[in-house]
Amino acid sequence: MTDIDFIILDFINNIFGCNFMDFIMPKITSLGNGGFIWLAIAVGLMFSKKYRKSGIVLIASLAIGVFIGSVVLKPLIARPRPCHVNGELPLLINIPTDFSFPSGHTMSSVSAAYVLTSANKKLGWFAIPLAVLIAFSRLYLYVHFPSDVIAGAVIGIAIAYFAVKISKK
Repeated sequence: MTDIDFIILDFINNIFGCNFMDFIMPKITSLGNGGFIWLAIAVGLMFSKKYRKSGIVLIASLAIGVFIGSVVLKPLIARPRPCHVNGELPLLINIPTDFSFPSGHTMSSVSAAYVLTSANKKLGWFAIPLAVLIAFSRLYLYVHFPSDVIAGAVIGIAIAYFAVKISKK
């Protein structure tokens, strides 16, 4: 963690902090819990002959992301979350018990948005803004550093890129 991480988190809290955001951000972040929204979309795609392959690619990319993020990187890097380092800010969600780096919510959301956009640009009009909102919610809720979110996005793009590329062979 760097000073710039806390500067950005404090900026977000000072600029965007309000009752509405305090109400909506926990709901938005919950969509990313366990990749639930993306898994639900993947299952929905499986019922469509046209998008079945995309549903499979989405599930594969989410599974790879869990392995890389939660099984390999989080325990290896063992970075504490901002709410563990600076416990002065009251949290609006339950305190996460795992490590911070990288953001799994962001990784799965960006990966899903990439896969869905690759399947159909119109799906991207839904998926990309939702992925951005879920990633932002992790910062707003003070459970990830900006560098966790950036790393999650980069890893998510890489995973989805290779999953989509392999599926087209």
